[in-house]
Amino acid sequence: MSVKDIFETMEYGPAPESAGDALAWITDQGARFGCFIDGAFDAPGAVFETRNPATGEVLAEVTQATAEDVARAVAAARAAQPGWEALGGAGRARFLYALARLLQKHGRLFAVLETLDNGKPIRESRDIDIPLAQRHFYHHAGQAQLMDAELPGIVAQGVCGQIIPWNFPLLMLAWKVAPALAMGNTVVLKPAEWTPLTALLFADICRQAGLPKGVVNIVTGDGAVGEMIVAAEVDKIAFTGSTEVGRRIRQATAGRGIGLTLELGGKSPYIVFEDADIDSAVEGLVDAIWFNQGQVCCAGSRLLVQEGIAEDFLKRLRARMDKLRVGNPLDKCIDVGAIVDPVQRARIAALVDGAGGEVYRAACDMPEGCFYPPVLISGLSPADALMQEEIFGPVLVSSTFRTPAEAVEMANNTRYGLAASVWSENINTALDVAPKLAAGVVWVNGTNMFDAAAPFGGVRESGFGREGGPEGLMAYVKPAKVAEKLVPVQGFAGDSAEPQPVDRTAKLYIGGKQARPDSGYARGIYDKDGKLLGQAPLASRKDIRNAVEAARGAKAWAGASAHLRAQVLYYIAENLSARAEEFAASIDRMTGGTGGKAEVDAAVSRLFSYGAWADKFDGRVAQAPVRGLAVALREPCGVIGALCPDALPLLGLVSVMAPAIAMGNRVVLAASEAFPLVATDFYQVLETSDVPGGVVNILTGDHGDLAGPLASHMDVDAVWSFSSSDVSGLIEREAAGVLKRTWVNNGLVRDWMGAAGEGRAFLEAATEVKTVWVPYGA
Repeated sequence: MSVKDIFETMEYGPAPESAGDALAWITDQGARFGCFIDGAFDAPGAVFETRNPATGEVLAEVTQATAEDVARAVAAARAAQPGWEALGGAGRARFLYALARLLQKHGRLFAVLETLDNGKPIRESRDIDIPLAQRHFYHHAGQAQLMDAELPGIVAQGVCGQIIPWNFPLLMLAWKVAPALAMGNTVVLKPAEWTPLTALLFADICRQAGLPKGVVNIVTGDGAVGEMIVAAEVDKIAFTGSTEVGRRIRQATAGRGIGLTLELGGKSPYIVFEDADIDSAVEGLVDAIWFNQGQVCCAGSRLLVQEGIAEDFLKRLRARMDKLRVGNPLDKCIDVGAIVDPVQRARIAALVDGAGGEVYRAACDMPEGCFYPPVLISGLSPADALMQEEIFGPVLVSSTFRTPAEAVEMANNTRYGLAASVWSENINTALDVAPKLAAGVVWVNGTNMFDAAAPFGGVRESGFGREGGPEGLMAYVKPAKVAEKLVPVQGFAGDSAEPQPVDRTAKLYIGGKQARPDSGYARGIYDKDGKLLGQAPLASRKDIRNAVEAARGAKAWAGASAHLRAQVLYYIAENLSARAEEFAASIDRMTGGTGGKAEVDAAVSRLFSYGAWADKFDGRVAQAPVRGLAVALREPCGVIGALCPDALPLLGLVSVMAPAIAMGNRVVLAASEAFPLVATDFYQVLETSDVPGGVVNILTGDHGDLAGPLASHMDVDAVWSFSSSDVSGLIEREAAGVLKRTWVNNGLVRDWMGAAGEGRAFLEAATEVKTVWVPYGA
């Protein structure tokens, strides 16, 4: 018999990992777990069972937390937070290092327990999940050590409510707990109902590390417990899970002034070009979809393969599928483990049974239990349901494309935007396509690469905010200086609140042109002596639609060079400076004050500052331990709708507009409601400053009327509000529909003349972070 014959016919022998230590740990705890609150495990209350999905055997009974349990956990975290933060970054780093070391010491125990509870192959738990969790605690111990020196003037958010899913139980815990603790926060965390055991083991090592009581609290249970945490008096919510639940959380937190990050669903494209290394692309796809049962929100579950190689690619892929080994997840020879729960398996089966196209099930041996075979569904169109909906199982759907442009169009034809994979041996093709994909993470010739130093998160209905790297840290901190309470700004309107027919001078600024308002109405603007200064149009919903359409049409601005954007900002500043006296006098007449000159000078300076920033606020190469690059790019959000401050009507408008357009965004601005005529004068400055039509659009009117339509508009990518009107809650609720980013003042006002009126916070809000992973080497 030849070596080739032996290689093709040899069988894999079983190599099971012993579950003894993990089962012994469960037994040592009595196999019944209470919540972990204020440094100790409570006595179990009403319990539910957590099972081994591969066998159906009960592993343990876990408490269904009550509202009282959640309240006690939040109270314990609140009491512990000041002392924890007062330790300083270096003091907290010691505890994080201790946790990291204990995660390493007990790595095998964590890996086996994870596989028992979740059903994923032990190779995934042992070689990927647990080492990455350890890496997160080591990395964030370093972040804590450097915090005092590198983040002056920054303090913790406070008490963080954290809710994690079942697909990466310990890794998701590490993603959230490590940065929160590093920055001085305390946490109340709820693990998934199906996979609570590694979170409870983590609670045990928190005790071993001597972590102060109340710093980490873990409450277990179903989705009702998550709702209790969201409703509790916490300062931030961090959630990973489904888009549907994320939308409800956004609505529930609207107007409360708490931080929120959402890492939600995905339908990630896996794009294979004709010049790709086909065998490597096939193996990458197997790793992305089937080695983890497809239970990864960023898995490349939507295959897009170029027509010229489609037949060959799918033939090789089916052959590889047939060789996958499905079975006992504790066996180190197994490729595909168990589905986490029969409920999830039934959902997967229902979706596949209702699918169109050509369904191919792998011809591998299937054991009894909660298992599902690898499936490939080909011949689907981009509009088919399974090309759009997240399956969360070992199911791959495929389609073909002809050109790179078509590949990008098909890849972006989804409501999600979590991740994408691009396969091509031509680096020019890969790096041309990667920036065009609507995704928070793009892997080139690879998939499912993660690291604590590299930010991860999505766009569109895949959520907002980042986890990992310095970008992720910023979600757990806030400026130390508390802003002052907002005092509504009143103009001298007199009886002018009554709408009046517009005269020919009352215009909006849409698409680079002055336009009459669709409503046909305006309100009179008076000085303090009752003299009519002019009319401000009352923008309608149609005016908002027109402005957003104009902004969408100016998308070339996002592709303009940073140098060009800087030149335009400098030009605006020069033209405003040339009319400084005129604007200063107008501001003084309108506001009844004497600060017009200082405001104009500050506005000119701010324009120059953001012109300077345009080509300097850029990305970075994350120091991930890979042979390759993990590049965190800064990209514009797209179309930003913003309600400008009412006070300082010129400086406020410039302070909002300038950072947004400096970063390549287009804006729809609602000018100061109290003093809108300053904005109508500013139209002329824009018209003479080479600003492309549609990049800046300015509306006037009632902020309460404009806020809702801006926030709910499908083609607005982010909404900011610095208005004196109480619209923060309205904006956050309306934005929940498509889960767009918001930045609102929640009844607080910043010092627009001071340092709080400009800087990195505005630039960060004006950009999305896309992490592009580029492995290299032969």
